[in-house]
Order: sequence, then C-alpha cells, then structure tokens
Amino acid sequence: MKEKKNVKINEKLVNRFITERSYPIDRLLRPVDNLLRNKPVSGILLFLAVIIAMVWVNSPWKETYHQLWETSFSIGFGTDYMISKNLHHWINDGLMAVFFFLVGLEIKREVMAGDLSTWKKASLPAAAALGGMIFPAIIYSTFNWGTPTEGGWGVPMATDIAFTLGVLSLLGSRVPLSLKLFLTALAIVDDLGAVLVIAFFYTDNLLLLYLEYGAVFLAFLLLLNYLGVRKTRIYAIVGICGLWYAFLLSGVHATIAGVLLAFTIPAKTRINKRGFISHVKSLLDKLQRTKSIDGQYLSDEQHEIIEDIKEEQEKIETPLQKLEYNLNPFVSFFILPLFALANAGIEIQPESWSGLLEPVSIGIVAGLIVGKCIGILSFSALFVKLGISELPENTNWGTMTGASIMAGIGFTMSIFISELAFEDPVVKSQAKLAILIASTIAGIVGMLVIKAFLGKKG
Repeated sequence: MKEKKNVKINEKLVNRFITERSYPIDRLLRPVDNLLRNKPVSGILLFLAVIIAMVWVNSPWKETYHQLWETSFSIGFGTDYMISKNLHHWINDGLMAVFFFLVGLEIKREVMAGDLSTWKKASLPAAAALGGMIFPAIIYSTFNWGTPTEGGWGVPMATDIAFTLGVLSLLGSRVPLSLKLFLTALAIVDDLGAVLVIAFFYTDNLLLLYLEYGAVFLAFLLLLNYLGVRKTRIYAIVGICGLWYAFLLSGVHATIAGVLLAFTIPAKTRINKRGFISHVKSLLDKLQRTKSIDGQYLSDEQHEIIEDIKEEQEKIETPLQKLEYNLNPFVSFFILPLFALANAGIEIQPESWSGLLEPVSIGIVAGLIVGKCIGILSFSALFVKLGISELPENTNWGTMTGASIMAGIGFTMSIFISELAFEDPVVKSQAKLAILIASTIAGIVGMLVIKAFLGKKG
C-alpha cells in the first residue's frame, strides 16, 4: 500500500511540474517540431529540392544557379590555417560529412542493439544489400567495360533511405512494419558498402603524412571513449578540427572522417533503467518535501534537485542516441535538400535525351532498376532457401519484389558517388539524369508492386 501511495504521489508531483503555460510561440513551433520528426516528409522535401534545382537551371536565371554554388567561402585564421573552397565543395565535403556521421551513428546503433545486432536479424538485410551492390556493379561494368566511364560502377550500387521510406509512406499503414525495417536495415548496410567503396576506390593523390595525422586523432578519440568521456562537444572539436581536417588534406574523401568519428562516440548508458528510475524517484520525493517559492521561481534547493535529475538523465541517455536524435532533423531537412539543390541542377538540352543511350546512362538505369531487384531478390531467396534467414513477418515474395525494385531509388548516394567517379561535366550530367530517371521508375514501379501484393499469402 505504501509503495502504491508513493507512486500516486510521484505521479501527482510529475504532473504538477510538467504543467506549463502555453505561449503563442509554443503553439507556432509545435507543428514544426512534429514535422521535423517525420522522416517520410523529408523524402518529399528532397523531391521538391530536385524539382526546384531542375526548374532553376533550365530557366532564364540559370547563370545565378551556377554563380551561387561557385561562391567562394573561407574558414580559418591567418594564412597557413585557412580553408578556401566554393559553396559546392563546402556542401559536398563539409556538410555531407555530417550526413555520413549520422550514417555511421545509425550503423553503430544497429550493429550494437538493432536489426543488425545478431546474425539471425542481420543475415537477410545484409545478404540482400550485398546482392544489391554486386549485381548493379556487374551490369554497369558490362555496358561500360573498356570505356572512359568504366570507373562509375559504384554509382548504381546505392539506395537512398530518405527517398525510399518517403515513397513507401505513400502506401500508409498497410505496409508491414517488418518490411520498413528490412528496407531500413538493407539501406544502412548499403550505406556502409558505399562508404567502403568511396574510401578504397574513389580516393586519389593519397598523402600519407596527413593520413597519419588522421590516425593519431582517431586513436585519441577512441582513447576518450575508453576513458569514459561523454561530452559530445569534445568529440565534435577533435573530430572537426583534427580528424576531418586531416582527412580533407590527405586525399581520402573527407566524408569518411564522419563515419570514423561516429564509431568513436560512446553508445552505452552509465546506469541501467532500474537504477535510473530509483534515483529519479528519490529525487522527486525530495523535491516534493522542499519548500516552494510563490510564483514561477524555484528555490535554490529545488534548483539543485532539478540539476541532479538532469545528471541522471545524462547517465541513462547514450551520447550516440542523443546525437542521432538531434542531428536527424538537421540532416533530413537541411543538409540533404541543400545537397540535392546544389547537385541536381541538370540542364536539359535536345542532346540530353540522346545521352540516355550512352553506356554510362544505360549502365546506371539498368543497374539501379534491374540490378538492384535481381541482386536483392536472389540473395534473399538463397538465404531463405538455405534456412539461414526468414522472410520478414507479414510479407510475401510479391512485396519483397516490390521492395527490391524500390531499393533502386539511389538518388543521394548515387549522385554523390557520380561526383567522385566522373570528371567530365557532360558525363556527370548524363549520369545525374539517368539517376533521376531510374530512381523515379524504381519508386513508382516498386510502390505499385508492393500495393498489388499487400495482404496476400505466399
């Protein structure tokens, strides 16, 4: 009885302290906050950014589009420690490092406690992702072997998770959660594959001295983790000023530093759930017994208790999850749309359509649409047939086929890799147009196939 009474007292106390005045700014920002937590909406925003870029670059004001991204921007101090690059490079080498940092956080979380944490959970999406990388690369190379564009085999290997989940959300709640989780895990493994491809195959002019500096900073970050340092700002300072800057100068693409930095972020709680509940409960009881000050002010003793509660929150919340939660809206609603706006500006000329018959375009379109589907579906079927994996709950081979086709939405990663793979501006434009067309077809066809097989058995 006493325990139940204490629970009731704590509930009343919590309700008392969480009651807050509703200000006009709160009512204005609440819908915005809800929007920023809606991942499918970010896919729609990404699509709008592509449309704006395409319209802008094919309008009478196209010169302003190119001039904007060529604007020079410098960061640093003095003359020896100054980085000067145009806005396009800052987005692709700087802001996209934050995107890759988020990818790294997602990979680490999934491996430690998510859909990739055990072999049983990871086997199907990992096998599907592997097939979805191998077959597109083979198909692309078949069309481009021995040509100047043969190095673009990495372009059709990627799956854009934001776009894919955005398209999948159009089907509503009828889509099984297990299918969404499968696609998400597949895309995460796919992102890891893309990171490795960029690191090993799209790195030129390697400067070992700066790479050694980067290794020193990485070792220092790992030491901070080992020592139990949990202040994210310390990791940010060392990661940006040390690791990212060293990789930028080393010749290895700077975005790889984002992934490596993510792997050093602490991912474990300092106390368990039971300890957290016990400590916070005792602090709330103590808070109830303290004398209050009239009005909206806390007494010094109450303020100290609130600070103690914050410390308990810091102990139960992992830095990794905290960063992932806070960075998601920034990446989804700012970095990725800005990347799309800066990179999807393709001038459509009469010869652009004939360019779709070039090997680079055929390889990308066939790789994303056909290669992805065959690779994901065949490797999934093989693992299920061998008894290594099981089909996701409430799915069938029809919906799996639709998901395999939808994974051909390569957009963000594919465009990013195309920027690294090709130097000729004409080839870049052909590749980007092929990516947009293939991603659109994959999204529409994949959605229709999933819709046709939803709820069916077998």
